[in-house]
Amino acid sequence: MFRKSIFAQKRAEAVRPSRRQFLLATASVAGSLVVATRVELSGLAKAATEQMAPMPNAFVKIAPDNTVTILIKHLDKGQGVTTGLATLVADELDADWAQVRTEFAPANAAIYANLFFKIQGTGGSTSIANSWDQLRNAGAAARAMLVAAAADTWKVPAKEITIEKGVLVHKASRKHATFGEFASKAAALPVPDSVTPKDPKDWIYIGKKVPRIDSVAKTTGAAIYALDIKRPGMLTAVLARPKLFGGTVKSFDPSDALKVKGVVEVVQVPQGVAVLATDTWSAIKGREALKVEWDDSKAETRSTDEIFADYRKLAAQSGKPAARRGDTDAAFKEAAKIIEAEFLFPYLAHAPMEPLNATIELKPDGGAEIWAGSQFQTVEQAVAAAVLGTKPENIAIHTVWAGASFGRRATPNADYIAEAAAIAKASSHKVPIHLVWTREDDLTGGRYRPATLHRVRIALDAKGDLSGWGHHIVNQSFVIGTPLEPMIVKEGIDETAVEGAADTPYALPNLAVDWHQADSPITTLWWRSVGHSHSAQVMEVMMDEAARAAGKDPLAFRLALLKDEPRVGGVLQLAAEKSGYGEKLPAGQGRGIAVHKSFNTYVAMVADVSVANGSVKVDRIVAAVDCGIPVNPDVIWAQMEGGAGYALGAALRDKITFDKGRVEQSNFDGYQPLRITDMPKIEVHIVPSTEPPTGVGEPGVPPLAPAVTNAIYAATGKRLHSLPWDFEVLKGA
Repeated sequence: MFRKSIFAQKRAEAVRPSRRQFLLATASVAGSLVVATRVELSGLAKAATEQMAPMPNAFVKIAPDNTVTILIKHLDKGQGVTTGLATLVADELDADWAQVRTEFAPANAAIYANLFFKIQGTGGSTSIANSWDQLRNAGAAARAMLVAAAADTWKVPAKEITIEKGVLVHKASRKHATFGEFASKAAALPVPDSVTPKDPKDWIYIGKKVPRIDSVAKTTGAAIYALDIKRPGMLTAVLARPKLFGGTVKSFDPSDALKVKGVVEVVQVPQGVAVLATDTWSAIKGREALKVEWDDSKAETRSTDEIFADYRKLAAQSGKPAARRGDTDAAFKEAAKIIEAEFLFPYLAHAPMEPLNATIELKPDGGAEIWAGSQFQTVEQAVAAAVLGTKPENIAIHTVWAGASFGRRATPNADYIAEAAAIAKASSHKVPIHLVWTREDDLTGGRYRPATLHRVRIALDAKGDLSGWGHHIVNQSFVIGTPLEPMIVKEGIDETAVEGAADTPYALPNLAVDWHQADSPITTLWWRSVGHSHSAQVMEVMMDEAARAAGKDPLAFRLALLKDEPRVGGVLQLAAEKSGYGEKLPAGQGRGIAVHKSFNTYVAMVADVSVANGSVKVDRIVAAVDCGIPVNPDVIWAQMEGGAGYALGAALRDKITFDKGRVEQSNFDGYQPLRITDMPKIEVHIVPSTEPPTGVGEPGVPPLAPAVTNAIYAATGKRLHSLPWDFEVLKGA
């Protein structure tokens, strides 16, 4: 998912707005009340946003029919942010949940910017965190304006008016009215200079299980996804891309493709050769008939083993210092015991169930309209505008539901939107064009989590305490060379590559983490939980290994190193308590524990496994999560389940491998998603909190694999390191 990574975490920790002030402005749209807000930040937050002056953000529409519509500036790709964000407004309004609706906001960073990113975009598990005050204030302002309208109409003091389930009531006069009855009058009133959101004791929805707002539409099929978009006269396009990453078109022959029934045009664009047809199947068959000669002179031609062999050479050298603490050289010289291990992590595809696709319609003025599961609206506007030779404000983006993403729809170069714009520009048919990626396109030519190598060396002193930690990380950067580089790369270090290791919460007295940048034409991108998806496996498996080498309990060993991190230790203890950690298990069964902080959220997991004849079954996962104020416990539970399942699929068998530069997996037969039969029972325990809410979309991923890895060791005495797990080493266990 789009990640500012450590950058976002630092920003989130620092961005604690000291005050919120409402603009003295409203707009009346078809008799509706529209509340606009702005955010003024102080300290670091203000400095971070000084290049983008605070602008109004319109979020609430109350219509005469009594519906309350919340405009959602973030993409909902299944993570439930429409429900979470609507909850904040509905609670402050005292609305009836049944009257609440949502719409995706238009692309307009001046109004709908992510306050942590300064652009309109979704990712880094920031949706609730950056909207927490913003939307509660919007709801509180709308409530105050409705009350003021009622008070003026009824000629009663505003303080005597109450609201319950969307009904304004003046008890003394027995007068009552719905929101819709006062929507137009309220719209004409000034927005309050300031508001005070509710005291937590008065919350009616926040912290409670509220039905997801999208469930019915998705169940009935009424929800519109990008693949559902139909425009008059629309053509479907598929793109022939290079077979090898880094390849380019040398020449092509469209004659056989044009013979396919339904194919109307073949055009070359910078990304490849596009086949346009009256329907998707014809476009695909036309592409199969297309003859393209590729120039692979600058392409990636290595196989997976060769790539990792080169990584090992890099890891043997000195890298860029990502973290330095104490004197690791001295710690290793004085060590009573030294443990070393290598971890390999393959390229991983995001594999969202709805492949990438977008519809673009050019306008006579040179602009365009785009319909997509848009995750990075501001970037997509800018890229489409550059391709078409117009201004970003001339690109209208209609965000629709997305069938998952896991980070794939948020690219720094808006790759699939750029493709759609280039095809529309090149086509002689000035009609709407729907670009569709097939599953094979996604798996063989998309963007992947970078392949990564970790080499770790740890020292234990005579007391069995962890005295030294040396750590080399080798992988590609998908940030360097993009507009995101100034924000995420610090002193030559891509923080997404080393997060979870360089910033470990463990109190390690002597720590040295080096990063080695690997280069390849293979395109990479953030993948759900980004660097944490591999660093947690390394840190928590090595921590477990160190504890056992020291003859200490893995839980107690960790807690001793977390004495200054109460929230990390808190979820660790809660998960242990709820799981029955420490109980003796039958032969062939094991229980393992892991904890990890990511995206300012703390998650611990305890895994129970059964091992027989080299086969591993994950029986149960007990998770504890501290994400600040739990806005909707049901969504949090679902995201912990989903994160665990996504992580388990990758740990069991997922990998993208290369044979002389060609991807060996092309569909779900070779890159298998998790099966329901693989899914363990999951218990989720949420830590009560008064801290501002943080994200849950990604933090459920990192601790799963190490918890299971440690459980496998507890059951078999055999230590696995790399992912996916190599169960061959367990044969006979």
